[in-house]
Amino acid sequence: MNNRRQSSSAASGDALAFASIEELSVLLARRKISPVEIVTLFFNRIERHNPALNAFLTVTRDRALADAKSSEKLLLRGHSRGPLEGIPLAIKDNLYTQGVRTTAGSKILRDFIPEYDATAVARLRKAGAVLLGKTNLHEFAYGVSTGNPHFGAAHNPWDLDRIPGGSSGGSAAAIAAGLCAASIGTDTGGSIRIPASLCGTFGIKPSFGRVSCYGAVPLAPSLDHVGPLARTAGDAALLLSVIAGADPHDSSTFTQHRLKAFSSAGAISKRLRPRFTKTRRLRLGWPRDYFFESIDPEVVTAMNAAARSFEELGAVIEEVSLPHVRDGDAPSTAIALAEATHVHESEGWYPAHSADYGDDVRKRLEMGRDVRAVDYLAAFDDRKRVLADFDSAFKRVDAILAPAAPIVAPRIGEHTVMIGPKEETVRSALIRTNRPANLTGLPALSMPCGWTTTGLPVGLQIIGRRWDEEKLLTIARLFEQAHPEVRRRPAGF
Repeated sequence: MNNRRQSSSAASGDALAFASIEELSVLLARRKISPVEIVTLFFNRIERHNPALNAFLTVTRDRALADAKSSEKLLLRGHSRGPLEGIPLAIKDNLYTQGVRTTAGSKILRDFIPEYDATAVARLRKAGAVLLGKTNLHEFAYGVSTGNPHFGAAHNPWDLDRIPGGSSGGSAAAIAAGLCAASIGTDTGGSIRIPASLCGTFGIKPSFGRVSCYGAVPLAPSLDHVGPLARTAGDAALLLSVIAGADPHDSSTFTQHRLKAFSSAGAISKRLRPRFTKTRRLRLGWPRDYFFESIDPEVVTAMNAAARSFEELGAVIEEVSLPHVRDGDAPSTAIALAEATHVHESEGWYPAHSADYGDDVRKRLEMGRDVRAVDYLAAFDDRKRVLADFDSAFKRVDAILAPAAPIVAPRIGEHTVMIGPKEETVRSALIRTNRPANLTGLPALSMPCGWTTTGLPVGLQIIGRRWDEEKLLTIARLFEQAHPEVRRRPAGF
């Protein structure tokens, strides 16, 4: 009898670990569970599963339990600091956390302990979130695999022999495996959307300037974004509303086009309710250029099924042309290479500590020194042409559908992949469909839209007008509610 009760309790706890923030908030408000119980559950799962996943680099058990007790006292008195009161989150380890080491996945910053929180982290704390620890990432966020040479590779919970994607791979793996309720990551060339796609979670790269990058270890400031990875579209919306907003520490943030904060998790259903009608139908763009070139057939199958599903939900799918998007590849690369090298030289990390970098990051920093100033400046002119294509398409459609990644998760250590008859580097393939939204600064999200025959997740990308994050999240929630299977969890977790 004892064994059966323990087994039943464990099963119940495992289910709770995959609850959404919305669901956890209801349980907390009704005192069905306590913040301490939730935090303890996640730490038990981290202890059990992190050795195989290597998703967390630092775990802050004592501090998190103390914060959970504070949340518990507030909730017992009927008070709350914000919509995330008592909700356990993880933070990508390139975001500053006061008093907690921030390695950026590097040997150089292995023992760095910030004296202040990144703006996004400070806003999460203010809203009542409990931070469980810091998640694994590609070194200095400069890669797509989270194959970290200093802290070890992160593993994909859908298949431990495969990458979770990068650079926010630890964050996506932790969510997919039920080790936290949600996480905050960064995205310079797809680093939120790639791991979200490969791990079957939601992830949104907001509009450039929507969320402060203050306190994030920079990679390429013209392309850097901070945003949430979550279990549902509603959770992503809630997190984004908490961390968004102008910041005097980051001049790229804007006071216009404010994103109204959610007062509670319960407000999500009202705010993300589709408001399309028979006379004002949802119009989704299907790009004839670039995005569907050289795509894994199983990704195409899942994308086509998603398009049909949207049509069944009342949407109109319309082909759109983006003829200059291809021209953004070289400019994106020039900006990223030049700015990353400048950052590392300015900080005194490179070339002084060249021997402390992994081979792939060191090579890219070397390449950054070869970018000519004229090519760097011309890249921003090319950016205008790419943005003009999107602006033209958005006169006809509400958002654009595209693959979040042209392939599913490759095996750890694979450097190339065959897509049909064509061989391509894993890095190039995974960045290819994500880079346009970083170059233009447009908001883009990834959400699960299907699985391959071997059970690996496929991600759908939705790209929208600048400042249109709430519309993108509403579209994602519409699909999610029609397809509850997107909440599927990997076997063994």
